[in-house]
Amino acid sequence: MSLQNTPQTLTSVHILAIDSVFASTALLARDFFHMASLRYGKHQGLGLVPTFDICLVSPDGNPSNSFSNLQLPIDGDLGVADLIILPAFSGDFDALLATYPQVTAWLGERHRAGSIICGEANGVFWMAAAGLLDGKEATTYQRYFREFAVRFPKVQLNQDKHLTDADNLYCVAGPTSGCDLYIYLIERFCGASVAQAVARDILHEVQRSYSPGRIGFGGQKMHQDAAILQIQQWLEEHFTEKFRFEDMAREHGMSIRNFMRRFQAATGDKPLHYLQRLRIETAKNLLSVTRKSIKTISYEVGYDDASFFARLFRQHTDLSPNNYRRQFQQQDVTPADRRDS
Repeated sequence: MSLQNTPQTLTSVHILAIDSVFASTALLARDFFHMASLRYGKHQGLGLVPTFDICLVSPDGNPSNSFSNLQLPIDGDLGVADLIILPAFSGDFDALLATYPQVTAWLGERHRAGSIICGEANGVFWMAAAGLLDGKEATTYQRYFREFAVRFPKVQLNQDKHLTDADNLYCVAGPTSGCDLYIYLIERFCGASVAQAVARDILHEVQRSYSPGRIGFGGQKMHQDAAILQIQQWLEEHFTEKFRFEDMAREHGMSIRNFMRRFQAATGDKPLHYLQRLRIETAKNLLSVTRKSIKTISYEVGYDDASFFARLFRQHTDLSPNNYRRQFQQQDVTPADRRDS
């Protein structure tokens, strides 16, 4: 999918609420994006006014009965949305496919139109059943690994990851990794200040048993250049080390000029920018979840000069490292938050 089809602004979020849906996963997503919608409105100087729509939708537009027999009010039926969330559910998936055949068609149509689609736990099954994950990396909750692998052998199931992304298709194993994904998407569309404010307001004492990893690079692996893919995988494991792209190109039988051209053609990024993004995404996580000093984080992601790291961080996020971290402690968010103190 071309980057031109990716939504540049967020106007609508649709959360699929079928019968037997786990209400907790559907409503958690609704709360995250409703908070973001309000925060973004305030950040834009509009006051506490929602700036995009968050809707619970069902295939027929009728109310749904959740797993716990809670009747969920529905805002509409399956329609146009920039972002679609597929929560976890209870029950037999074959029965649900037979009851709601329009869901997979809807997902295929929306993906072709450029919508972002996210599945949580067995909510990922809908994406796979629509054929969207064929040949792509995906994950799900561990209890569904065996069933998923049998049902969808064309999908590259990664049992070691809690979150995967490929071609605007995101899979998360459960609620905690779902929270990480929602914060990432809020930052993507609403900015770091809003994302960190939402994290502070909602993520009370969330404890992870995993590293969130680097979201947002999966789509850049959807190409057929095996040598460049191998280099990307190496960079993700060794991005903190000192190396030269000239040596890397030589090891893969390329001139530096050919390497630069092929890397950008395959990924859409120049090699240096790709490396910087790997380091900055890791630094953002360290700033969010640790109390390590800026100097220590700079060194851990591969930069000996903390001042250079701070300038580079600001170029990528519009915030200094200290301001990025400070969003967790601030009592309010205003446009001034984006300026360095």
